[in-house]
Amino acid sequence: MGATATLSTSDLSVAPGGDVTCQVMVRNAGELVDQFTIDVVGDAAPWSQAEPGVVNLNPGESAPVLIRFAPPRDPGVYAGSVPFGVRVISREDPHGSVVEEGVVVVGAFTDIAAELVPAKAEGARRAKYEVAVDNVGNAPAVLRLRPIDPEDELEFRLDRSEIALPPGTTAFVRLRAKPRKTFLRGEPQRHPFQVEVVPEQGDPLIAQGTMVQRQLLPKWLLPALIALLLLAAALVALWLTVLKPAVKSAAREAMQQESAEIKQKSEEAASAAGAAKEESKQAAANAGQALGALGLKPGDTNTTPTLPKPAEKGEPVTFRIDITSPIVANAGAFTEVTFTPPDVKKTLYIKDIFFENAKSDLGTAQLVRDAGGTRTVIRVIGLGNFRDRDEHFQEPLRFQPGEKIVFRVSCQNPQPKGACTPSVVLNGRAE
Repeated sequence: MGATATLSTSDLSVAPGGDVTCQVMVRNAGELVDQFTIDVVGDAAPWSQAEPGVVNLNPGESAPVLIRFAPPRDPGVYAGSVPFGVRVISREDPHGSVVEEGVVVVGAFTDIAAELVPAKAEGARRAKYEVAVDNVGNAPAVLRLRPIDPEDELEFRLDRSEIALPPGTTAFVRLRAKPRKTFLRGEPQRHPFQVEVVPEQGDPLIAQGTMVQRQLLPKWLLPALIALLLLAAALVALWLTVLKPAVKSAAREAMQQESAEIKQKSEEAASAAGAAKEESKQAAANAGQALGALGLKPGDTNTTPTLPKPAEKGEPVTFRIDITSPIVANAGAFTEVTFTPPDVKKTLYIKDIFFENAKSDLGTAQLVRDAGGTRTVIRVIGLGNFRDRDEHFQEPLRFQPGEKIVFRVSCQNPQPKGACTPSVVLNGRAE
């Protein structure tokens, strides 16, 4: 046996940015002078250190080694229990190395940052922003968002009023600001406001923003109207002085020439009609003689049968895709369901798409074409914009044999509302 090791304590606690120490007693249990290397293994290894890291011991001799744990104040070091092991490696007898195990509890710290993107936006009727919230602490944070207008001149609409952020993540919440009053003309008006971000523990954060309200009429409208009136006056003058007399003269000449041509053509048509009448009488007489020779009377002929209208190609298909998508903090994370057509040898033509959102869920839905692993997004729809939505295509969407249809949803519901449950129905034919 090469070494023995004994920890002074196996349970420690430390705050991020601080440090804590314990002692391990290393003993040479062999019969030779030996050198021992001491280090820390496990998740705590990056921010742990043995002092000294190497000791030389005679047989039966012992030496204390200080183990220091110093977790940084960083979101990458999660709050909670972190198991560790103190490893003692013998140079003379590697198989006689030992590991003593323990647990260090890392304390939690909260650090939230918030800002409006952009901080200033312009618009005549509304302005759009995103509230960017960063959790740079080492523990999950549940935050509530509340817009505040000190002058009560704006109305707000938040995409979500509550978010849950894991450590080291960022969430973007859409915000729309709408002025209560509008004006046709005048100087731009500034409306400062705030968004309060309230954590479960600690002081709230304030993100500052400004809406610059513009006049409803664009600035270029009045000069454009004046230019348009001047152009109209110039065109009227040109018509009265130059174009109108020339048009009247040309029209008179054209009418005279056209009258002569019409008279000539009518005379030719009358002559041709007389000749056609004589030919018709002769043809009727010849037809009567031919029917008499066959023993038939004129009029004993059957009507021409009508051909049936050809049926539309392929067989009709209708299928429904339902999905249950859990709430996610990252708007780029999707839950998806893949639909494979029953007959993979046929081409699928989709003429109608019906989206259903009975619960008025919030988030994003995508309809995707999967061609052998190559994906193409066909439709992207915000769930908060509809409850039922119909889409019809004059030129059907075509899916080649072997292609799949994927329905993807990123659920951004508030926590009390639960998972998103939209669905899509596709109608068409397969051939």
